[in-house]
Amino acid sequence: MQNNTSYQKELPDKLYFKVGEVSAIAGVPAYVLRFWETEFKKINPKRTPSGQRLYRKSDIELILRIKHLLYEKKYTIQGAKRHLKTKPAEKMKKSSTITLDEIRSELESILDLIS
Repeated sequence: MQNNTSYQKELPDKLYFKVGEVSAIAGVPAYVLRFWETEFKKINPKRTPSGQRLYRKSDIELILRIKHLLYEKKYTIQGAKRHLKTKPAEKMKKSSTITLDEIRSELESILDLIS
């Protein structure tokens, strides 16, 4: 992972993880993961025909973000939901600002070269 903040971990290279594996990676009991599934609709593991949950890496990354917000930042469930909804928009805005600044800087450098 590029931006290794405190809640991100290097995950094993596999497509799906069982609930016990996710529980161990996240450091929360399986019942907490099942509860978070009901509260955070973006956590949506696939199910085997027998009903066993299979989590993707993106599910685990979201679970780790949620744990960080709830346990370390002390957000409420509702607060974490709001934060997760607004975060992508902030990231997009920030990245586009950086891109515009980079373009502006490059153009100024080119202008200096041709002047």
